[in-house]
Amino acid sequence: MPPSRLLEAVAAAEQAGFQAFMSSDHFSPWSVRQGQSAFAWSWLGAAMESTSLPCGVVTAPGQRYHPAIVAQAIGTLGAMYPGRFWAALGTGEASNEHVTGDRWPPKAVRKARLLECVEVIRALLRGEEVTHDGLVRVDRARVWTRPEEPPALVGAAVSEETARWCASWADGLITVGGPKANDVARAYREAGGRGPLRVQVHLSWAPTREEAERIAHDQWRSNVFPPPACWDIDSVEVFDAVSEHVTPEQVAQVVQISHEISHHIEMLSHYEPFTEIYLHHVGREQLPFVEAFAKALT
Repeated sequence: MPPSRLLEAVAAAEQAGFQAFMSSDHFSPWSVRQGQSAFAWSWLGAAMESTSLPCGVVTAPGQRYHPAIVAQAIGTLGAMYPGRFWAALGTGEASNEHVTGDRWPPKAVRKARLLECVEVIRALLRGEEVTHDGLVRVDRARVWTRPEEPPALVGAAVSEETARWCASWADGLITVGGPKANDVARAYREAGGRGPLRVQVHLSWAPTREEAERIAHDQWRSNVFPPPACWDIDSVEVFDAVSEHVTPEQVAQVVQISHEISHHIEMLSHYEPFTEIYLHHVGREQLPFVEAFAKALT
C-alpha cells in the first residue's frame, strides 16, 4: 500500500477509535506481491503530525543504520511529539540489511552488536558525547535535538530465549501473535523485564471467509518461515520462490483468519499478559478493515 494511502488509513483508524499505531522499518517487502516498502521514518513524522496517537517503530540499528543516526531520529520525533513515541530495537533481517554490501553476521554477533547500539543510543539521548570502538564505531557524536524524557527503547523478540535476553536491557517488549506469544511475555517478566508488553497480531478480515483466506495466502505466505530462514533470506525473489508451495492451511497457522469480527475479538482475548495489542491486517487495502472494526470498537 503506498505511504500516502497508509496515511489516510491511520487517520481513519484514529477516527474509528484505535488508540495507537506502529510501523515496521523495512527496506524491502517479503514478496513482490506486497508491492511497497516506503521509508518508515519519513512516514512516521507525517503520521504523528496528522494524528494525536502514540506510536512506535520496530527498527534494527547496527548495519543499515548507524546507531547515532537512529538516536537522532528517535530524539527528533521524541522532541516534536513528547511522550508519544517508542522504538523497538531488533537484530535485523538480511532482506533489509544486505543493501549496505557488508557481510551479514551470525545471530550471536548481531546480538552483541545490538547491545553496543543500545548503549550508544541511550548515551546520545542523555545528551552525552559518544566515542565508541567495537562492532560499531562512533566518533565524538552528540545528538543536539532531544526530548526532556528519552523515548523508551523496547526489545523485539519472537522466542523465549530472546525475550529473556531483552529483559537485561529493554524498557518493554514487543512480540508477534500466535500460540507462543504468551510464553514469550512470561519469559520476559520472569527474567525481570520491565515496562509494557506489546503484541502485533497478524490477521486477515474480509466480508467472506473465502476472501479472507485468499488475502492471507496471497499476501502472507512468504512469512510462514521460522528463524533462521526469515532472518537470513535476502531477497523478495527468494522469499517468493521458497513459498511457492505454501498452503492456505500453513498460512492460517501464523495469521488469524475470519470474516467474523466477533471471532477476531474472541481470539484477541487470549493475549492476557499484554497491555497493548496491535492489529495488523495483512491485506493491501486497510480502509475496509478499519471501517469494519470501527463498529466493534465503538
